[in-house]
Amino acid sequence: MEAIDEGLSSVGDSPKHAIYFHLEKSFNIKKKEIPKKVEVFEDAIEKIFGFGADFLEVLIMKRLYEKIGGVLELEDTSDFAFTKYVNTAKQHFLGKDDRVDLSVAVAQ
Repeated sequence: MEAIDEGLSSVGDSPKHAIYFHLEKSFNIKKKEIPKKVEVFEDAIEKIFGFGADFLEVLIMKRLYEKIGGVLELEDTSDFAFTKYVNTAKQHFLGKDDRVDLSVAVAQ
């Protein structure tokens, strides 16, 4: 949740709060539910921002990766899969897959 909050903060504090409000009212996603509804969150952000959603998703992923101990480096975001990346990062963080290379998970 911290990574999402920090990523959305890049647009400013007031717009961030407006996004959370819009997510709850239009997409029925409360702020605290986002980590459990990653696919719904991704879909909502893409509907709100269109192609601009990729920018926010990458910022969120960079923050998430930093929080679990790394640096996210993306050269090409055309195959960027936000939900897949979050799930891969979660598995890595929970220690369920020590072999996961998160920098590669984005390109797969």
